[in-house]
Parts: sequence; structure tokens; C-alpha cells
Amino acid sequence: MESLVPKDAPNGWTLRGAPETFTRETLFEHIDGQADLFLQYGFEGSVFAVYRNVNSSEDKLDVDIYDMGNSLQAFGVFSRFRQEESPAGIGLDSYLEDRYAVFYKGRYFVALQATDSNPSILKRLAQEIESRISDNSTPPKEIGYFPKSGLKPGSIEYFPNGLLGRQFLKRGFKASYVKKKETKTDAKIISEDREFSLFLSIFENSQDALNAMKLFGEHLSKEGRLVQGISRTQFGPDVLTGVDPYQGKIIVENKGPYLLGAAGFEKDSDGERRLAELMKNVK
Repeated sequence: MESLVPKDAPNGWTLRGAPETFTRETLFEHIDGQADLFLQYGFEGSVFAVYRNVNSSEDKLDVDIYDMGNSLQAFGVFSRFRQEESPAGIGLDSYLEDRYAVFYKGRYFVALQATDSNPSILKRLAQEIESRISDNSTPPKEIGYFPKSGLKPGSIEYFPNGLLGRQFLKRGFKASYVKKKETKTDAKIISEDREFSLFLSIFENSQDALNAMKLFGEHLSKEGRLVQGISRTQFGPDVLTGVDPYQGKIIVENKGPYLLGAAGFEKDSDGERRLAELMKNVK
């Protein structure tokens, strides 16, 4: 992995010493507070390097390159570290701000952090690292299943287990959607954004997905409540509808090895429409 670290730093910067490598057993020595998160996503190894500004010993730039095993797990970590949508056109997806940049490409997740604001140097160094990564794996196919209309930019996340905080949902994706709500007063119309989510839980086969659907129904019966009356025209007869104590209104449907759902919507029609679009996209 040391070959991914550029030896020739951008003009005015220099690589400080030799890069350090870390394994599953030693990662805690480097990022104690975040090591568990990386291990959950399949961390296999990493390399760490520091670049210093030749004109200021206090001005430095830290680089971490993580081997996450595959592009799905690399995206998962990336999805948890980006703040919002601020792409830099690096790798399969990227996020760049004044002192911080992250991107993923293939099996690798890369994070760069500067002590002072220096987005141009961050981007140049990130581009150099990206050019050294030969893994040209494509993004996880599930990202493309989520409807684009109303999707909050940069909100799609992948969780390796316990989707929505429920262990029976296993691993999967969640995305946020924005619905504008207008409230009329005597003087003016107030517009505000309301968010809800779509999720997609992945199982080994359709039977495992159906078993999880049953557990979801039992969960709603015990901790929330089941609600009848949703239109059956675009969903199957076994669709679950109800209210979750933490997620709010919820609709859950099965399609092959997936459970798909909408949660936290205010109007039933909003949740139903977006979930129907998601189901149509799932292949």
C-alpha cells in the first residue's frame, strides 16, 4: 500500500519520514475512537503519511489510505464520513472542503486532513493518490436504485449491519428525501423542508427477506402499531404499514432478496409514491 503514497509532494510541501502501515490488530493505535467503525466495514489494512509545508512547520497535511476489501465497503465508510454533497470529481465519489477531503475508488477509502485551509493542495494530492489506484471496480449497484427526484444530495448511506437500528434488517442502504411543505398565514406563505427516508435491506435469498418481514411485523405490533388501509394497487397483499416508535410512519415491502421501505413521511402518498419508484428500479 505504500506505493499509493506519492513520494513527490506538491510544490512547497515535503513528505515527512516513511509512511506507517496498520493492520486489523494495530488500527486502534492510530485511530482509537474510530477503529471499530472501520472494522465493521471490513477494514483490511491502511497506510498513513504526513506532508509538511516547507515554509511552516506547523502547517501539515495528514493522509490515510484504507483498504476496505471491496467497493461496497469502501463506499460505506465514505458515506459515513462525507458531510453533505460537495464533490471534487475524484474517484467514484468525493467530498472536499477547506481542510478536509475524502474519496473512494475501488476497494480504497482515502481521507486527507489539513491543519490550515488549503483545498487546492488537498485536491491535487487526492488526485495524485487516485491516479495510483488501479482498482476500477464500479460503485455498488444499489445506489442507482434510489429515485433521483427529491433525493437529498449526498444522503445515501450504507450500513454493514443493523439498518435503522434493527438487527433483523441486517445490512443495507438508507437515503433521505426532501418534501417541501407550505403553511399559509394571514401575511405570507411559509415554506419548510420535511425529510423522510427510503431504505433497502439486503439478504442472502428471498426466504431470508420474508423471515425478516415477519420479524418487522412483530416489531411493529409490539413496539409501535400496525395500520391497515394502504392502497394495494402498487404493492403486494403482504405489505406492512404502521408507525414505528423511532422512524414514524412506515411502509415495508418485499422484493426478492430485498426488503424495501419508506419511513418518516408525513403524507401517505409521499411515502407510497417514492417506495413504488424504488421497487420499480430494483432488479
